[in-house]
Amino acid sequence: MKKIIRIEEGDYYLTPEGYRCFTEQYHLKRGYCCESGCRHCPYGFNKKQLKRN
Repeated sequence: MKKIIRIEEGDYYLTPEGYRCFTEQYHLKRGYCCESGCRHCPYGFNKKQLKRN
């Protein structure tokens, strides 16, 4: 069962297209990499190479 993480100020911002983009702060609170190629991934995952750096 996944834990519920409360979203706080600084956890995301809206892109010019209107999408929610999670920040490094949020990813660190979540505690793991989802391997989706997130823009601010602190875990070093590179979707184009399909591996961790």
